[in-house]
Amino acid sequence: MPIAFNEPLSFLQRITEYMEHVYLVHKASCQPQPLERMQSVAAFAVSAVASQWERTGKPFNPLLGETYELTREDLGFRFISEQVSHHPPISAFYSEGLHQDFLFHGSIYPKLKFWGKSVEAEPRGTITLELLKHNEAYTWTNPTCCVHNVIIGKLWIEQYGTVEIVNHRTGDKCVLHFKPCGLFGKELHKVEGYIQDKNKKKLFMIYGKWTECLWGLDPAAYESFKKQERRTDTLRKTKLDDCPEKADGDVVDAVPEAQETVQVIPGSKLLWRVNTRPPNSAQMYNFTSFTVSLNELETGMEKILAPTDCRLRPDIRGMENGNMDLASQEKERLEEKQREARRERAREEAEWQTRWFHRGSNPYTGTPDWLYVGGYFERDFSGCPDIY
Repeated sequence: MPIAFNEPLSFLQRITEYMEHVYLVHKASCQPQPLERMQSVAAFAVSAVASQWERTGKPFNPLLGETYELTREDLGFRFISEQVSHHPPISAFYSEGLHQDFLFHGSIYPKLKFWGKSVEAEPRGTITLELLKHNEAYTWTNPTCCVHNVIIGKLWIEQYGTVEIVNHRTGDKCVLHFKPCGLFGKELHKVEGYIQDKNKKKLFMIYGKWTECLWGLDPAAYESFKKQERRTDTLRKTKLDDCPEKADGDVVDAVPEAQETVQVIPGSKLLWRVNTRPPNSAQMYNFTSFTVSLNELETGMEKILAPTDCRLRPDIRGMENGNMDLASQEKERLEEKQREARRERAREEAEWQTRWFHRGSNPYTGTPDWLYVGGYFERDFSGCPDIY
């Protein structure tokens, strides 16, 4: 892919954006009741994809063995990720609370599908959050992301699919439906769902938009409001049904107009609201304030970083500095260096050895996963590969 399609971040840094709203994890850890904890965990799971709104630039594919670390004492966490496989591409990550309140880990294997006018990314892989104080583990997978008009027209993004968050100690489950755009864009960005106990009794309803906010309230009040809404919508719905549908042969997928912000049902509780983006975000690849800082290479940092860290990657650094020709040349050089290293291993019949993660099974779901072996923050980087 030409570098013009990229944004100056690696996919490993994109994964780190899960942590922007980590205060929700700290909040969950402080909640005495499992229902309140699940509400905060659900909000965290939705907030993790909020930074993708209007992010139409493609992150750089990580090189095999590439790593990224981030420590934010102000937000109470540290994070490490590694590209553990190139074919298929698999990124593993591990984060821990600085006050020993949580562990957050998983592996992402994005399955791409090209549909002509759009590209769909299904983020396979299990995400696990452990609240250590409560001896609880929650697991889920992210929704599917689709970028429209990749060939011609204005790019736009939607997320859709069902996300199920399971509390493996209590059996509680949160089911979140990320709605596809639908006709006239009425459902664009909408998220609706519920929390149920192990006997499938609904305990709490959740609604909102993954680009804006998430609200919740008890099921009886929610159903009462929805029943009233359905009555008043009947006439308008009939009119919409009479409208002709868009022909499949259109050259581009029309960009749906954003509907009015979330209608708040009386008695609802705010679970999460997105952070305001910086005023110049549109000129900065639509990055959030959190994202803008991810590639920052502070004075003295080179001495303590692993030599495989994304911040040291010359093509991304060149693009961030505005030198697109250098970035393009470096990208080609790094990709060829990686191919040559693979050919060398094939000649020697040697297998690639990951450094910070090993292949295993998720301890809660039993599904294939990559597990952190520890030791990164002791900073012995003597055996790190030369990938740049």
